[in-house]
Amino acid sequence: METIEIYLLITAFLMLLSVVSSKLSNTFGIPALFIFLGLGMLAGSDGILGIYFDDVALAQNIGTLALIFILFGGGLDTTWKAIKPVLKEGVILATLGVFLTAFVVALGVYFVFDFTFLEALLLGAIISSTDAAAVFAILRAKGIALKKKITPLLELESGSNDPMAIFLTIAILQIILLPNETSVGDWIIKFFLQFIIGGVFGYAFGAVMPIILNRIHLSFYGLYPVFTIGWVLLLFASSSMLGGNGFLAVYLAGIVANTKEFVHKKNLVGFHDGLSWIMQITVFLALGLLVFPSELPEVAWQGLAIALWLMFIARPVGVFISLALSSFNIREKAFISWVGLRGAVPIVLATYPYLSEGYDNSHIIFNTVFFMVLASILIQGTSLPFMAKWLKVESVKYQKEEVVASPLLFNTLKQFYIEKDSSVIGKSIVELDLPLDFLILMINRKNEYIKPTGSTLLEENDMLLIQCNGEKRYRRILKRFK
Repeated sequence: METIEIYLLITAFLMLLSVVSSKLSNTFGIPALFIFLGLGMLAGSDGILGIYFDDVALAQNIGTLALIFILFGGGLDTTWKAIKPVLKEGVILATLGVFLTAFVVALGVYFVFDFTFLEALLLGAIISSTDAAAVFAILRAKGIALKKKITPLLELESGSNDPMAIFLTIAILQIILLPNETSVGDWIIKFFLQFIIGGVFGYAFGAVMPIILNRIHLSFYGLYPVFTIGWVLLLFASSSMLGGNGFLAVYLAGIVANTKEFVHKKNLVGFHDGLSWIMQITVFLALGLLVFPSELPEVAWQGLAIALWLMFIARPVGVFISLALSSFNIREKAFISWVGLRGAVPIVLATYPYLSEGYDNSHIIFNTVFFMVLASILIQGTSLPFMAKWLKVESVKYQKEEVVASPLLFNTLKQFYIEKDSSVIGKSIVELDLPLDFLILMINRKNEYIKPTGSTLLEENDMLLIQCNGEKRYRRILKRFK
């Protein structure tokens, strides 16, 4: 019992310290990711608490589970209308951009380390994906608003480029370890199958989830988050078992679900945002514990050289070629190139060689990737406000003129009674799929006033207080209540 209590005490202390320390991100512009990793290192065997942790398989499983909910939460918080104009550019960056970045990084690694080119390409694939969670935290903390389509592009790219990096890492690692059992042609076919199956499953699960949530009518709100957790895990497992890319599936499912209205939507989005933070803190602390800081000086110079090569050469090459036909100008492409912070995914991917028997350079790759991630989030993360101002990509904020009249003056309030044979009896408000400007402000039920929500079930003889623009529109929408 004492052992369990000690573990719980340490876990609680680290999580609370992580939350409190994240304030440094707002005050000094230090990425929260860097703080979480640093706390994990301080708590590790070379740190203050001296916690010995070298279970690579457990760390990888924690990373996989965390990434599932981080990607779903990111997708659920993504607005389709915002990313639609940059969909083509985002997809190209998340696929071709990742491949080009990995390839150019491999060129640098090949000359710095005594690696074969395939081994160099493996390290390039591991480090090729970006993590924009820290980027947006810094931009929000410093009050930086980016102009045009830069923000949605960075949001889409960071959420969708992990599957490509994971695919490249696994493919190259298997080609290295099993050269006679794999071929480029097989992997090309597997690539398309993974993304097609993952895309189909993600879209289907994302479209069906709101329908189920609206019709299941659970008695307790607390069961709705439980349902979404189970739904996401079911999606990832089923998609992966059938050969699809589960990470792409959960991210896409979040985006598709967010295009629909469903009960407790605001609360569920907030729940998954909090769950994403729990997962980020957990995986960063675990990865920080996994590394031995005393071993990092051995790869410091090589890691720094490759990190600088990645920042100033590899990432810009991938971005400028991928966005060659886009409407973004040179300054905007340069800023997008600089917003290439590396996060937890490269460190998790660096554990794959560790768990592969017969590969001798896994230790060097893991320490190098960890050092590169630290360098990336520290150098690029702290310089983002300066780069945004220097490259002139900040949007200009205009003050709105004085409001002449309230929009309420142009709306009408109506009363409507739900009759005995109405088709909406027993349905929740969100199931009616009402327009945004058709508002049910209040319900009078048996002389009691109810403040309606999306999950409120309509009953016979309910009196609705409705606000809607225009008499004709009001009558047309009310046909759904007959």
